[in-house]
Amino acid sequence: MFFPGSTIGNFDPPAAIELMKVMRRIAHLGSSPVTSAGGLVIGFDLVKDPAILERAYDDSAGVTAEFNLNVLRRLNRDLGADFDLQAFRHEAIWVPEADRIEMRLVSRMAQTATIAGEAISFAADERIITEHCHKYTPGLFAAQAGAASWTARQTWTDERNYFHVQYLEQDLKQEQKG
Repeated sequence: MFFPGSTIGNFDPPAAIELMKVMRRIAHLGSSPVTSAGGLVIGFDLVKDPAILERAYDDSAGVTAEFNLNVLRRLNRDLGADFDLQAFRHEAIWVPEADRIEMRLVSRMAQTATIAGEAISFAADERIITEHCHKYTPGLFAAQAGAASWTARQTWTDERNYFHVQYLEQDLKQEQKG
């Protein structure tokens, strides 16, 4: 299996573990009697200085803000909503107790929007959380991978130690216990 990038970070920890269990089952189906276990190459973003993370998710060019506001644009287009995009601002905040960035849209004023005929009121400064971007320490990721019956066999990182790629193999002993 191959799961590059840091997409696993968009899943809350229980969902990330469940996804890795699904990947383990699929990898096992693809394994042969010779190899006896499937493998997974997976990338994940590492915990780093919150200032670096917040700058990355709230870039000065406004690219991430446009990406985030696209949620409302899509609701307007696909579900007939009537969000005023100018009435919201992008926010990216490091949440240390969860080791994640939260991307939010913040209402600039008290307002009401309609989706599929339902009115939704927002207070000034009320936030809509649009995305979680979990970051890992190598130990935390190993624990989550282990909970899904994977064991790290090889790890690669960039020179700044911002990002890891790991080759995981199925932990058949752990799987038999679970």
